[in-house]
Amino acid sequence: MNTITKYARLVKFSHTIFAMPFALMSFVYAVKSSPENLSQSNPWWWITLLVQVVLCMVFARNVAMGFNRWADRKIDARNPRTASREIPAGVISPRAALWFVAINAILFVITASTINALTAALSPVALGVVMAYSYCKRFTSLAHMVLGLSLAIAPVGAYIAVTGEFALVPCILALLVMTWCGSFDIIYALQDREFDQQEGLHSIPSKFSIRTSLYISIALHVVSIAALAWFVYLMPRSIWIWIGAAIFTAIIILEHCLVTPSRQRNIGIAFGTLNGLASTTLATFVIIGLLTA
Repeated sequence: MNTITKYARLVKFSHTIFAMPFALMSFVYAVKSSPENLSQSNPWWWITLLVQVVLCMVFARNVAMGFNRWADRKIDARNPRTASREIPAGVISPRAALWFVAINAILFVITASTINALTAALSPVALGVVMAYSYCKRFTSLAHMVLGLSLAIAPVGAYIAVTGEFALVPCILALLVMTWCGSFDIIYALQDREFDQQEGLHSIPSKFSIRTSLYISIALHVVSIAALAWFVYLMPRSIWIWIGAAIFTAIIILEHCLVTPSRQRNIGIAFGTLNGLASTTLATFVIIGLLTA
């Protein structure tokens, strides 16, 4: 196993598919909303900025997951489901993981600082949020929402990168992402319910029954869909955007049809496959809608 593959597995790089599509949606919306004089002075100005945003996403993701794996290394070693992860399995040493986190944190701050003053000022705050999540399950069942908040930074950050300011639309996307991610993380945490209870770790499934946990997950997804409807309402009228929203909603409903109190064998499909499909499909149709409006 080469070094790149080892670290890609450490941070579950494939899971970038959850937040990245929302960042791209927000980025395209911001570019389309940019002053005409900026676009006319250099029609390709957005390409360099897009590279910077994507790099920030990658570096932040590496920090978040690398630090999480380091912080949870002893817990992961005791959990049969996670004992084969890179650090407890000895594939990557704890010190190497911390160096990886530190290097990516520095690269994130440097890259954010080359965009504009606000992204530079907020970059340490973003790192603080994504790293704080790793310790939340030691003391609060709301850890799922902190994870959601970590991903919700993406659309807001992408918009700020283009405009240098906050706005309502990316904040609505952030609400969508936070509740959507918090919801599917509750479903994912069902796998460790008994282990978390034995270890004294906090999560919605370890605190409540499986049925109640799934009800909370559904409630959060209802908020996600409401936020999506609000977002669509503020977008240009486009059949593409409506189709994307409809497919996203249908996938969320399917997720809850596949995972029930008596049927949990589909958690892997619901967590990874369906949510990845939901985010990429929504982003694809929304971006097409924005570009053709």
